[in-house]
Amino acid sequence: MLKLEGIAGFVAVAESGSISEAARRLQLSKSVVSERLADLEKTLNATLLHRTTRKISLTEDGGAFLERAKRIMCEVAEAKADMAERRGSLIGPLRISAPVTFGRMHLGPAIYSFLEKYPKLELTLDLNDRRVDAAADGYDAVVRHGPLEDSRLVAWHLAPSRRMLVASPEYLARNGTPGSIEDLKNHRGVFYTNRGLSDWRFISDDGPITVRTSAALRVNNGDVMRDSVLAGLGIALLPTFITGAEIQKGDLAVIDIGMEAPEESIYVAHPEGRRASAKLKEFAACLQTAIGTPPYWDAWNNQEN
Repeated sequence: MLKLEGIAGFVAVAESGSISEAARRLQLSKSVVSERLADLEKTLNATLLHRTTRKISLTEDGGAFLERAKRIMCEVAEAKADMAERRGSLIGPLRISAPVTFGRMHLGPAIYSFLEKYPKLELTLDLNDRRVDAAADGYDAVVRHGPLEDSRLVAWHLAPSRRMLVASPEYLARNGTPGSIEDLKNHRGVFYTNRGLSDWRFISDDGPITVRTSAALRVNNGDVMRDSVLAGLGIALLPTFITGAEIQKGDLAVIDIGMEAPEESIYVAHPEGRRASAKLKEFAACLQTAIGTPPYWDAWNNQEN
């Protein structure tokens, strides 16, 4: 019969590459971890690990079993958390993926208060602009900005995301302020590459309009885009959650060409078919409260209106 402690030991050794390190993580002796591994291999009738004096590596069978073993341990952790939630407590692991810039700028304060409120939670926050597969990559949920393109995700709306053309006052003093689409074509742009775009898209009375211009910079990070615009490199179409503070201080100027970019959303989403746990629901609620309605980063615009 498969024993959970043997599976847990195998996962710990496979992830750390060392029985000593696995024993430290599990707070067990090395001999106990070794015995549990031997018992697991005997039960499975398979060699899971290559052991030498210098290193431990997975066999082909070990690699195949590892993903299943991780899922088993995840299910056990979720079952324990579910029982705790039934008793009114939020405990256990919670794994979230979020974009780098949004996570760095806006998730911190909300997460700190969330974890202070629920000290038995174990949050793993993976900041990555790559579009991860929440289910396949083992995330409980993803925080995302933009259109919800994956129909396998169930989403909670956090906030609208307005995108505006911005440039530094110095750049506009040197090059002039565009007031129309035609004017905009004569300027240099800073573009976000993760969506594969090197143009700007707006909504007019006649429908969508795409504007192409020369690129001063193409980059896959919002912080670098904002900083390059602050440095006077060109014009960028950026979300106000990145530029709100600089607009309010006057370090960036909003460019009005008589039309706006399509509004997008910031959301938390979990894989379809997986029950949203109480801790995930509370995580989403904490983010909604921290961001506010309208979002706090648009305070400058609310004051103007």
